Amino acid sequence: MDQTTNTILMIRPINFRMNEQTAVNNYYQENLNIKNAEINKLAQTEFDNFVFKLRSFGVEVVVVSDSSKFDTPDSIFPNNWVSFHQEGVVALYPMFAENRRFERREDVLEELEKNGFLINDIVDYTSAEEEQFFLEGTGSMILDRENKKAYCAISPRADEELFIEFCEDFEYTPVVFIANQTVEGKRKPIYHTNVMMCVAKTFAVICLDSIDDKKERKNVLKQLKEDGKQVIDITEAQTTNFAGNMLQVKANDGQLYLVMSQAAFDSLTQSQIAQINNHCKIISSSLTTIETCGGGSARCMMAEVFLPKS
Repeated sequence: MDQTTNTILMIRPINFRMNEQTAVNNYYQENLNIKNAEINKLAQTEFDNFVFKLRSFGVEVVVVSDSSKFDTPDSIFPNNWVSFHQEGVVALYPMFAENRRFERREDVLEELEKNGFLINDIVDYTSAEEEQFFLEGTGSMILDRENKKAYCAISPRADEELFIEFCEDFEYTPVVFIANQTVEGKRKPIYHTNVMMCVAKTFAVICLDSIDDKKERKNVLKQLKEDGKQVIDITEAQTTNFAGNMLQVKANDGQLYLVMSQAAFDSLTQSQIAQINNHCKIISSSLTTIETCGGGSARCMMAEVFLPKS
């Protein structure tokens, strides 16, 4: 079981803007005082530059355009509604925002099949939406695929029971905790685990300060160290710059890269950059509009494809 893949699925936006339905508990979103059409244009440019950069380093990127059938301002973040697994299994997830549920599209899966990937089974958790339970894919969960551990910060978008059910279905050991951020002087749950944590092959980047409960923090550290991961601790301020929202990918030549936004890279200290460079190289790309309006960054834009090739 490999922790990294060389194939990424990305959805090119056609009506990207700040999603008012997700802003209620995503405190990273901000309003830009420019027209939505202009915002979408800027986001498309950032998206295209990002894809170009990934491909230039030898990462395979399957790009599917968003559909104009529905109003889906967050379609640029596909890792929340789908995950792809080595046994040819696809998981579909229940989404908190109603307008995000339209992002789940069969033709996206068909596109992967056209690219030679094998889908043997679909595990569908989406009926949980009817009871208002949510689990937003690899936004809500960080999967250590090699060590079969799944990390999840419980929040309005990550239901504990649903997470445990996923772990039972896919045979992962669950590691549960609560991660908070300070919003107007109050501690509030971070909406997605992948904003404060990234697990790579030989290291992990994590904002330990966001785990207020000492026991939970100790347990997360213990789990990571048990698997030989070097822990690179980031601050809450760095998390606000999306320094936790990173993903390790593999190029066609086997070279490993840690992918992040320019803002995330700029927020890192020289010492943190050196620690990462001991394990792999870094790819960074400017995603300012996407981060500001969408409240998500590089990691959220990439759905890892681990499906077998036919």
